[in-house]
Amino acid sequence: MSGTHDVRLLDVFKGQPKAVWITAFAAVIAFMGIGLVDPILLSIAEALHAGPEQVTLLFSSYLGVQVVAMLITGAFSARFGPKRTVVTGLVLIVLATVACALAASIGQLVALRAVWGLGNAFFIATALSVIVGAASGGQQAAILLYEAALGIGLSTGPLLGALLGNISWRGPFAGTAVLMAIALVLSAGFLPADEKDPAKRPKVRLLDPLRALKHGGLLRTALGSAFYTAAFFVVLAWAPFVLEFGAIAVGLVFFGWGLCVAVAGVTLAPKLAARFGDAGGTVLAVLLYAVLLAVMAIGPKPVVVVAVILSGIASGLLNTLFTGTAMSVSDAPRPVASAGYNFCRWFGGAVAATLVGHVADWFGSPHAPFAVAAVLCVISACLLVADLRKREDPHRIPVEAAAVGEEF
Repeated sequence: MSGTHDVRLLDVFKGQPKAVWITAFAAVIAFMGIGLVDPILLSIAEALHAGPEQVTLLFSSYLGVQVVAMLITGAFSARFGPKRTVVTGLVLIVLATVACALAASIGQLVALRAVWGLGNAFFIATALSVIVGAASGGQQAAILLYEAALGIGLSTGPLLGALLGNISWRGPFAGTAVLMAIALVLSAGFLPADEKDPAKRPKVRLLDPLRALKHGGLLRTALGSAFYTAAFFVVLAWAPFVLEFGAIAVGLVFFGWGLCVAVAGVTLAPKLAARFGDAGGTVLAVLLYAVLLAVMAIGPKPVVVVAVILSGIASGLLNTLFTGTAMSVSDAPRPVASAGYNFCRWFGGAVAATLVGHVADWFGSPHAPFAVAAVLCVISACLLVADLRKREDPHRIPVEAAAVGEEF
């Protein structure tokens, strides 16, 4: 993320317009949905008589639909405007979370999580572009704010899931529905109106996100992120089954993990980029993640707990560095670059969430998914090392990264 190290932390939060804060709040709630089910996976499995490979489908259906939908978010936003896109996504999420709270079977829950993923696709890619386009302090400050929202959402999601899930596994879904409804009202009422003349909006074709991946730098960044995100979801989806803790204990573990994500993404990522450059910092962070995953693969439960929490530091660094690079490495419009990058990124997560339970069966060990995830991180590092020689000086701020005032 070129120029990350030039951003003062105060710039991330100082003087941001109302639209940025509303979108960031909605992003926090949206990202809460990713880790929300973590503490209640065992409770859902028990209540709905489902095995681990069925319960992890709650992640894969959510992410799988989100991946495919990422390809149409740019075209939808260009046709109908960013505000309508954000509101559409939030409406779908509210409807899906309410229905999840009323689901009667694991099949219904998996299907409804897919609808939730569709709503998230409309919201997430557009929210990043809205924040980047409207935020004061430059593109890099906006990305740090977005990643702060991600970290806060990831940390509070498991905690909310644990507290409400301790009452009933339906509670976290109902609680998220209420919070998302608040975000929907705020977004519908206070986000700036869309440009009424469609001719004045940027023209984005359906396959533009995939065409954007023809840019070598963006493609390598997206593929590296896909391998990392697969490892990320191995930790998120599988750690509760290895730990076998109750909802509150799992929630506290992932609350600590999420706090590490938030702090590292906002405070440590700029320092790492300043010291080693964006690509170099990303390589170091993904190798750190590989080491922690290797520890999870061989360590006893107390060691796994510590490694899971500390892995949030690597995740926070990688989320910020990968996102910043994807938004500035090519000359594609921000919504298009974001959609193409997120397509690859979340595809990795969807595949991992689908296969993680089967990997444990194939290798005959509950710790095997962590070992496989460590290998994926090494592959990601190799892609990024190959890219290091192809990039220009990482400390130079490209012109397009500084052009934060352009219209969304």
